[in-house]
Amino acid sequence: MSAAEALAAAADADVAGPVDAAAAAAEAEKPAPVGLVNIANMLTVARICLVPVFVVCLAQGGTGWRLAALAAFGGASLTDFLDGQLARKRGLVTDFGKIADPIADKALTGAALITLSVIGELPAWVTALILAREIGITALRFAVIKRGVIAASQGGKLKTLLQIIAICLYVLPPSFGLPDLVREVVMGAALVVTLVTGVDYVIRAVRLMQKPA
Repeated sequence: MSAAEALAAAADADVAGPVDAAAAAAEAEKPAPVGLVNIANMLTVARICLVPVFVVCLAQGGTGWRLAALAAFGGASLTDFLDGQLARKRGLVTDFGKIADPIADKALTGAALITLSVIGELPAWVTALILAREIGITALRFAVIKRGVIAASQGGKLKTLLQIIAICLYVLPPSFGLPDLVREVVMGAALVVTLVTGVDYVIRAVRLMQKPA
C-alpha cells in the first residue's frame, strides 16, 4: 500500500468512527418495544373478565348481590381510567390496547344496560339508542382511521362519566330508598349527551374524510 493510500484509509477510518458511534448512540436511545403483557393491558383484560361477574351478580337480585354487582361495575370502571393513564404516562400503548380498550368499554356498558332492561328496570328503547350510538361511532372511528384519529372530546368524557353514574344509580339496591326520579334524570342526561356527542363525532368524521389523502 502506498503512502497516499494509507493516508486515505486512515482518513476514512476517522470519518467512519464518529458516524458509527453516532448511529450506535441513536440506536441505543430508541425506546424498547412495548411488550404485550404489561399493567395497562392487564387492567383492560381484567375489565373484560369483570363483565360476566357483574351480569351474574345483577341478575341474581337481592341486596347483597346488587352490592356485589355495584362493586364489580365500579372496579371495572376504575380500570378504564387507570389503564389509559398508565399506558400514556409509562409509554405502554400497544396495538392490542388500542383495540381491546374500546371493546372492553362497550362490553361493560352494553352488558349493564342490556341486563337492566332484561330485568325490567330500564326501558329497552334507552338501551337501544345508547348501544346504537356506541357501536356506530366505534365502527365509524375504525372506518376513518386511515385518514386520522378522531380524538375523544370533552363531551365524550362527560358522556362516559354520566353513563357510569347513571348505571351505578340503577344498580343500587332498592332498599337504599333512592327516588326513581333521581336515577331517571341522570340517565336522561346521559342519553342526551350520548346522542349529541354522537352527532359531533359524525360531523368530525365527515370533515376528516373530506380532507385530501
